[in-house]
Amino acid sequence: MDLGQLGAIALFAFVTTFSPGPNNIMLMTSGANVGFVRTIPHMLGVVFGFAFMVILVGMGLTTVFHTYPVIHQVLKVVSLAYLFYLAYKIATSKPSQNKCDYKPLSFLGAASFQWVNPKGWAMALTAVSVYNYSASIFGLVIIACVFCVVNLPNVGFWTVAGKNLQRWLNSPTKVRNFNWVMAGLLVASTLPMM
Repeated sequence: MDLGQLGAIALFAFVTTFSPGPNNIMLMTSGANVGFVRTIPHMLGVVFGFAFMVILVGMGLTTVFHTYPVIHQVLKVVSLAYLFYLAYKIATSKPSQNKCDYKPLSFLGAASFQWVNPKGWAMALTAVSVYNYSASIFGLVIIACVFCVVNLPNVGFWTVAGKNLQRWLNSPTKVRNFNWVMAGLLVASTLPMM
């Protein structure tokens, strides 16, 4: 992979991981509810879970999806249903002055979430098919590493943005309204995938 290709994949990784989507909205919600430190496992799960997904997608799942497109459609429906469930859980979470009531995703939970995130699938399939045209394992590892490096500050940004909202979320009503807005944005983030 030459420097031009590396720059192109880095730009693609930045734009796709920084733009609003299910991961970023959930990180912002977690940052607002429990702060930066308690969201770190969630952030790392997103970063490394997605990189692992890129490698596995590149190693064979794209072939499976081309051979059996119905599997991709079933996965899409399951993914969207799970995102709607998460939006419901965010919207109906009880506002509390005690921030311990909110449960951020664990590292494994966030890493596993990548497999039902429609935006993640679109990003991984595009990255593998467009930027690894030699279909090499080395190319997949480079793409996964670029996503890790680019995604770390991005997930941090969204979490800090949520944490900075804490000072305005000083009443149960404001927290409830914030959670409803975040749930609505999470649902809206799935519309392009439909």
